[in-house]
Amino acid sequence: MSSGPVVANSSPLIALGQIGHLQLLDGLFSTVVIPPAVAAEARPGLSLPPWVAERALAQPIGPQILRASLGRGESEAISLAIEADARWVILDDRPARRLAQALGLPVIGTLGILLASKRKGLLPAVQPCLESLTDHGFRISPDLYDHILADAGEGP
Repeated sequence: MSSGPVVANSSPLIALGQIGHLQLLDGLFSTVVIPPAVAAEARPGLSLPPWVAERALAQPIGPQILRASLGRGESEAISLAIEADARWVILDDRPARRLAQALGLPVIGTLGILLASKRKGLLPAVQPCLESLTDHGFRISPDLYDHILADAGEGP
């Protein structure tokens, strides 16, 4: 795995912020890097802490990423992750995750952040977070919900 930065898209930042657990990213990674489009998407409803650093892209977004018809934040996050040789890119959107994985990037999402946080002792339980996420409109299939709880040791 790379020793590069962790790059995030706006939706995981917003989701974790909505449930009061944005600081989990600091506990797991210390620094999270975001491209300008992600900062613009996240800032209207979220006060970004100092350990979230904005970094401009050094290169234009590549054609393979542009052809994927992703949102601007997702496209910039994937491009920045490639440029920076990111150790993780934090994405929730399925098409963005698929493209990032096809490009060889290690991907984690909001639910993976919750699981990693519980495993590291930063979070006592995942289920209240899942409930809060769904209360805020975060979509989780019933099968995935059960799978996450089982992975967290909280399921039947």
